[in-house]
Amino acid sequence: MSVAQEFEAANANYASAFDKGHLPLPPARKVAVVACMDARIDVFRALGLKEGDAHVIRNAGGRTSDALRSVIISQQLLGTREIVVIHHTDCGMLTFTDEHLRNKIKSELKQNVDQIAFLPFNDLKQSVVDDVEALRNSPLVLDVPITGYVFEVETGKIVKVDV
Repeated sequence: MSVAQEFEAANANYASAFDKGHLPLPPARKVAVVACMDARIDVFRALGLKEGDAHVIRNAGGRTSDALRSVIISQQLLGTREIVVIHHTDCGMLTFTDEHLRNKIKSELKQNVDQIAFLPFNDLKQSVVDDVEALRNSPLVLDVPITGYVFEVETGKIVKVDV
């Protein structure tokens, strides 16, 4: 059985007891969370969220420049008024450079991706600072509270990063 088939079976079970269809489109807690896509992080459980509470925008590294389009939509059309940025320990984004990944793609796929910034980083706390500041300085983002954290994959704790 493929993973997609496993998902279909799991979804049939989930849908049979689904009772959240009444939730409104805008998130109840008016917050957007930008977090890494790392499979070890259950953003909802880690932050005490439930369906309908928040927009959770995920990408490699939890990079805000990659999430900007979604943040703008979240604020302008769906009323979010706070942003939380979460990066994490043991992140894959700490393990490569743009040059390394570009060379790998050129070698294996015979494609030139020099125009793509993969946004790796070598300093975890600084990456949070950079991403929070990027949102604060963007003319496309409302002046709202923006807080940055490092999620510790070893403990499940979030640690606030002073920005």
